[in-house]
Amino acid sequence: MSGSAQAWTHTTVLLDEAVDSLVHSADGLYVDGTFGRGGHARAILARLSPRGRLVAFDKDPQAIDAGSLLQDARLRLVHASFARMQAELGALGIAQVQGVLLDLGVSSPQLDDPARGFSFRFDAPLDMRMDTTRGETAADFLARADARELTRVIRDYGEERFAVQVAKALVARRQGGAAIRTTGELAQVVAGAVKTREPGQNPATRTFQALRIHVNAELEELEQGLSAAVELLAPAGRLAVISFHSLEDRIVKRFIAHESRDEPDRRVPFAPPRPTRLRALARIRPGAAEVAANPRARSAVLRVAERTGQLHAPCGKDRAS
Repeated sequence: MSGSAQAWTHTTVLLDEAVDSLVHSADGLYVDGTFGRGGHARAILARLSPRGRLVAFDKDPQAIDAGSLLQDARLRLVHASFARMQAELGALGIAQVQGVLLDLGVSSPQLDDPARGFSFRFDAPLDMRMDTTRGETAADFLARADARELTRVIRDYGEERFAVQVAKALVARRQGGAAIRTTGELAQVVAGAVKTREPGQNPATRTFQALRIHVNAELEELEQGLSAAVELLAPAGRLAVISFHSLEDRIVKRFIAHESRDEPDRRVPFAPPRPTRLRALARIRPGAAEVAANPRARSAVLRVAERTGQLHAPCGKDRAS
């Protein structure tokens, strides 16, 4: 296990609520799409019988490295994005599962490790990749993107109202011969372009979020992962997704709503409607005690849905839709 994988810990958000919602068969096969540091995975394994199984995915090699210390014959770790879960499980001969958990966004070890380049709290190389073995870094993207593409990314993924100004400042900096290579340099440029900000929020917050989402294709992979999950779920299987910002939660909410209603094929008006595949069960927020103990939990939303078929009664932690 690498030193960086050891040095930073992660407090799992909505741990009991997610696992209570997910695990309905102790003998079942479950998927943890975002292993992280294994908080949810350990809790799922604690609910499973000796016949139960868990397949855990993560793009981050440090997470897989950390998970290698979890010695449990019921657990299989896969270094891949959850967007690929259907293909990866198919290669293992798995066609159906009893539940899929997705804990979205960036983890505390990724945020707190300066070398990863996710946070403006440290001046470090501007990387931001969750999978450090492949892909373009945030610095590489800033070195090539024009003002129009930068504006789109910062506006759409960061919901930054000063996206145009930030994009122009980033391009001007590059054209001046000083390419942005560190988090500190990026934060400084953004601070000069963002004239006002909500009290207590760093001016660079939204731009950092936008670049991270873009570099890791987070929203595209979320859509792919949700589609894969609903295909894999056995009847009465559970989908549980924890989101941390409105862009993610909106995708999850719309996906569950779309899969929860009969929908006719407009190309074939007289054909029977497409049957529903999901039933929404719950929308759960952290309680005051959890938010006080872990401020990073304050924006979390857990949505739970069940694959239609032989339905079970809603789980005990369900509180609101």
